[in-house]
Amino acid sequence: MISFFVSLIALVVGYFIYSKVVENAFGVDKNLETPAIRLEDGVDYIPLPAWKIFLIQFLNIAGLGPIFGAIAGALWGPVAFLWIVLGSLLAGGVHDYFSGMLSVRHDGASIPEVVGKYLGSGVKTFMRAFSIVVLVLVGVVFIIGPAGLIAGLTPESFNKQFWIYAIFIYYLIATMVPIDQLIGRIYPIFGLALLFMAIGVSGGILLGGYHIPEITLTNMHPKQLPIWPLLFVSIACGAISGFHSTQSPLMARCITNETQGRSIFYGAMIAEGVVALIWAAAAMSFFGGTAQLGEAMAAKGGAAYVVNIVSNTLLGKIGGILAILGVVVAPVTSGDTAFRSARLIIADFLSYKQGPIVNRLAISVPLFIVGFILTKIKFDVVWRYFAWSNQTLAMIVLWTAAMYLLINERNHWIATLPATFMTAVSATYIIVAPEGLKMSAAIAYPIGAAMAAGALGLFLMIGKKYVKYKK
Repeated sequence: MISFFVSLIALVVGYFIYSKVVENAFGVDKNLETPAIRLEDGVDYIPLPAWKIFLIQFLNIAGLGPIFGAIAGALWGPVAFLWIVLGSLLAGGVHDYFSGMLSVRHDGASIPEVVGKYLGSGVKTFMRAFSIVVLVLVGVVFIIGPAGLIAGLTPESFNKQFWIYAIFIYYLIATMVPIDQLIGRIYPIFGLALLFMAIGVSGGILLGGYHIPEITLTNMHPKQLPIWPLLFVSIACGAISGFHSTQSPLMARCITNETQGRSIFYGAMIAEGVVALIWAAAAMSFFGGTAQLGEAMAAKGGAAYVVNIVSNTLLGKIGGILAILGVVVAPVTSGDTAFRSARLIIADFLSYKQGPIVNRLAISVPLFIVGFILTKIKFDVVWRYFAWSNQTLAMIVLWTAAMYLLINERNHWIATLPATFMTAVSATYIIVAPEGLKMSAAIAYPIGAAMAAGALGLFLMIGKKYVKYKK
């Protein structure tokens, strides 16, 4: 239990210290007019209060990842605490801050456009397609999961398929309307509900006498699946997630001063890390150990069952229902903003104005058709492909941040080191994973390390030439 408290304190203290380091490296200018003010359009560019933007950003990025991902990561034991804390502070917070603030500096541009400005037109073209694929996968993942949870709370006539249709209809509405009319009004309330739910679960674990194990590097996974690189992909949104970079530009179009970026972008990532830490602790302690957790997940339907039984046991029937609804709200609200982000990426690429609702429909409807088709694929298959593509996207965004810092002769290592690490994670995973090349660890590990070292060397070489040319 001491490890849990130390981890929680580290996240909070780390925010106040390291976020300032990151902010100073970026170089905020409180006198610059933000896109929300300069380009206000009544649909996507709308000034909002900082507290409201924080809660919307938190809810947008906190989908199933920090809950389902943390539960899956808990199978490896308390080593998961280390990744959540260090990942959130040194990688996820940096990633989220720069994806938001670079968008602010470039007129609220979508992440592919931002990446293209620093890594070249070829990478920008790839990112346009890759980001849309990731966002559609996110939308699908965040439909199937909550639909199953809601179906478990409602009469049999309202089955999973019914709720998939219902969520799709909601997505269409939320994607189309101006950001202040739906998202700006109700999402802050849902964001608070998600935080209160996490606090309630942690209180139930601590006061209920459950034993939270102490941090150890021992692999406690029931099937002895390797920690590297699987843990670092399983726990994504609770440590670092490329999906966040697609959401940050939504709020970059709403902030009114660059100084708000530290609390909104870096702060929301730390809040999500806290949620992930709580659910990882709850999962590995509630059932009495990782072996028992694995048995329960295998027999009862995975992470959704864990959420259900933990919430109902610790918070009572009414509290349990409210908690599960909170878990449902988080992915649904992330899913709709995923499709919204996909719409904006396509619109930016085509220079297609999104003021007229007909223009928004022209892009949104085809996206929803593709998303609906993908709901027919098994959830775990979609989730695995999403998990890898999600971390690969994070890797690219970190390299973008590193290049921005290098070009501007600032401390690029705060982004370069996590970018190199995430390159090793993404490369190794796709080489060894069942949905990838299926190679042995003996082959995958050195190749992944070599690819990360190669990426670092290429980055330093190109960056050095650019700085020399600029001078």
